[in-house]
Amino acid sequence: MTAPSSNTRVLFICHANLVRSPLAEGIFRHLVAQRGLSDRFAIDSAGIAAYEGMAPDPGSIAVAAQHGIKLAGRARQMTRLDLYDHDHVLVADRHVAAQIRRLIGGSVFGPIAGSSARVRLLATLADPRAEDDDLDVPDPMRGGPEGYLKVYKQLVRACTALLAELAPKP
Repeated sequence: MTAPSSNTRVLFICHANLVRSPLAEGIFRHLVAQRGLSDRFAIDSAGIAAYEGMAPDPGSIAVAAQHGIKLAGRARQMTRLDLYDHDHVLVADRHVAAQIRRLIGGSVFGPIAGSSARVRLLATLADPRAEDDDLDVPDPMRGGPEGYLKVYKQLVRACTALLAELAPKP
């Protein structure tokens, strides 16, 4: 998705674009809308191995709905172009980051030649002091409703921090 340059372009990436990245996208959209800033952002999600066109995971849809958030997107495959079309790329875990690194060659968290994108792990936004064991947003698919709720809360912290950084309150 290419957005007008006046918008801040944000992309959330997980493995299949079914669980974590659509949930993060929905949470961030919700927070942005609550602040009346929807016209200032272009928000999307993708997966490094996406199941193109599939709806978000039922567990993610359910936990989002419990908090007044509707997940409406469809899974799509991340492309190299995404790293040039977005200003901020938020990655679910280090495995996904390694896959992106293979795609672009070099360090995913360093500068990407010809791109102004800032690539970061979502968990570091949720907790800037995160240790190695806490650098990933876990995949909650086997954790039942409690697993989805835990991931939801982690993503809310990350998305809240991201919005505070990108659009500080006056």
